[in-house]
Amino acid sequence: MSDDALRVGKYALRSRLIVGTGKYATLETMKEALEASGTEMVTVAVRRMQLADRPGQTLLDYIDRKKYIILPNTAGCFSAEEAVRTARLGREAGLSDLVKLEVLGDERTLLPDPVETLKATEILVKEGFTVLVYTSDDPIIARKLEDLGVASVMPAGSPIGSGQGVLNPNNIRIILESARTPVIVDAGVGTASDVTRAMELGVAGILLNTAIAHARDPVAMARSMRLATEAGRLSFQAGRIPKRLYAKASSPEKDF
Repeated sequence: MSDDALRVGKYALRSRLIVGTGKYATLETMKEALEASGTEMVTVAVRRMQLADRPGQTLLDYIDRKKYIILPNTAGCFSAEEAVRTARLGREAGLSDLVKLEVLGDERTLLPDPVETLKATEILVKEGFTVLVYTSDDPIIARKLEDLGVASVMPAGSPIGSGQGVLNPNNIRIILESARTPVIVDAGVGTASDVTRAMELGVAGILLNTAIAHARDPVAMARSMRLATEAGRLSFQAGRIPKRLYAKASSPEKDF
């Protein structure tokens, strides 16, 4: 457990929590929440980079590039072509050669389009991007993405922003059985217990945004998510006792 880094491409992260930068009431609150979360990698929507809190101040003014690794994402893209173009824009803007690939298939559910996701993944990997890809919890799609050379498969725990936690832990377990790259749960967690349960499945990390940004106290929630990630990881490594139908005494059954 001494060298328990999350390795994504060329990066080795001590924190297994990746945090988004959208939806905060103010950029000052976002900055405080990032600090409280202990994260080392933050994801930024390339399509929204032109937005400013006040004239002359943009999102990147509140992100310390010496402290945080920028993970550009293609949020809001609904085709492979659009996602690839957005990823290229992020790299050309000097953000990173990393990309969190999202290719959505439906505006209401924000579920990924598997066909367009596979198409965009193949292009971006060939162009040298380090691709972390948002996908459904389908083990077959996860395997196909790994075959294309992604740096991480990121199955949704539940729909983006829903706060429902991991709805289908069995599929996550199946993905983990044959995973050759880090599996990071992306989307759907709502509170610290959701994060702990996901980490106890054995996933490599958690990516979240809304659960912190829309909490009543985002900074306090960010700290709780940090502790939950650490607790869940340690619990997984320690190995839980088996579940039993009947009681089993913790003290000796017979006197000595």
